[in-house]
Amino acid sequence: MKLNKIHIALILVGALILGFIGAYAGVSIATPDQAVQNVSGNDKEGKDPNNEQNKDKDTQVPGEWQKVAQAYNIIKDNYLEGAEEQQLIEGAIEGMLATLGDPYSTYMDLETMESFNEQIEASFEGIGAEVSMVNGLVTIVAPIKDSPAEKAGLRPNDQVLEVDGESLEGFNLNEAVALIRGEKGSEVVLTILRAGTTEPFEVSITRDTIPIETVYSEMKTQGGKKTGVIEITNFAETTSKDFNTQLKALEDEGMQGLVIDVRGNPGGLLNSVEEILMNFIPKDTPYIQIEDQQGNKQPYYTKLKDKKDYPITVLVDEGSASASEILAVAMKEIGYDVVGHTSFGKGTVQQAVPLGDGSTIKLTFFKWLSPEGNWIHDVGVEPTVEVDQPEYFYTNPVQIEEPLVYDNTGTNVENIQLMLKGLDYTIERTDGYFDKVTEDAVKEFQEDNDLEVSGKVDQETAGMMEAKIIEKIRSGEDDVQLDKALEVLYQ
Repeated sequence: MKLNKIHIALILVGALILGFIGAYAGVSIATPDQAVQNVSGNDKEGKDPNNEQNKDKDTQVPGEWQKVAQAYNIIKDNYLEGAEEQQLIEGAIEGMLATLGDPYSTYMDLETMESFNEQIEASFEGIGAEVSMVNGLVTIVAPIKDSPAEKAGLRPNDQVLEVDGESLEGFNLNEAVALIRGEKGSEVVLTILRAGTTEPFEVSITRDTIPIETVYSEMKTQGGKKTGVIEITNFAETTSKDFNTQLKALEDEGMQGLVIDVRGNPGGLLNSVEEILMNFIPKDTPYIQIEDQQGNKQPYYTKLKDKKDYPITVLVDEGSASASEILAVAMKEIGYDVVGHTSFGKGTVQQAVPLGDGSTIKLTFFKWLSPEGNWIHDVGVEPTVEVDQPEYFYTNPVQIEEPLVYDNTGTNVENIQLMLKGLDYTIERTDGYFDKVTEDAVKEFQEDNDLEVSGKVDQETAGMMEAKIIEKIRSGEDDVQLDKALEVLYQ
């Protein structure tokens, strides 16, 4: 199931990295004179463009299309402010796709496709976050490692309500992406609603160049044993090569156990995760199965004889999607532990079909299934060992109109208390009541950070607390999920 570079075959989650990526799962690119290819990128069971029956089927137009043509002519000839032909045609295509109710089936115009093609092999400019449309809302799947989005504290499942004050209500995913993306150095203000809260907050982000570096590794010592940790942030074109190089280097150093970290990884190229799984999934078990519209299932296998002779765990969270889930569920079903939180839940496969003018329809064609035939769509991969990060990992930015002071109550106070506790200040209660101990902790924080020492939490103090929390989270200092993954490795 090798997928050639010409077709950029079967991209799984990570498409539309336009500075603010649209989530997807499984895209293969067909040339304009080709019929849609099958999921493997070869000739198995795909429509044959030379088949006369298929040609006839492709050119058949239902009689009801006369109604569409009539509507087109009425609008084009009579609309008060005028309507361009291309605008109406693209609107009709978008409308057909919208009726499917599938956020992963979309129309990509020429500009969108040009941006997509640019990101396949290079860096790009933007805020660096993967998004999807969930229940009609633009929702973050995961920020990219070291991106402006991650540095600003955006998290999986954050909903983007507005961009620079403009509501995204009624926007499709591509339109939202286009509004958010922009040149390096420019600023964008996103209005975010975080899961578990009722009040949205604003986040200012300065766009930057987002490099496509996707594999990071290090050797740790766990229980006296050399333990490799490989983090995969995205499954891009060079990811599998980089992974295999770094895996071999760790093995050459005498690695005795391995943790594969795909937390916050929104996915990417199937052939990339496929080549990684070649290292781990024995040939008697499929690493993936693909199911078509008729329910026919095609399993795919590696040529590996045996599993590794060292233990392995996989780290996932709610930002792990599609290709990350392919890796996690395959490893889980052959007996390895998966640690963290239930993943995003992206189990469909799209194919991108060019329309001849540079634009493309990306349409859901297939399901992908686990080795045992399980479909994780909208369910996710459940960890074998569920672990929460410390409470301060889940705090929310505080938007303050009036300073928070002694005797105040509410969710903003609770968030401040959790932040202070996470920053190692003395806090006795985290129930949202601003007591004297909280006031003393605020004063100490203000003094430590050269702020006016008042014991009151204004926007400046709250912003500094948030910045310090983000800095601490990114440092990995209290990464209890990784600690647990290392702990269970040798049990």
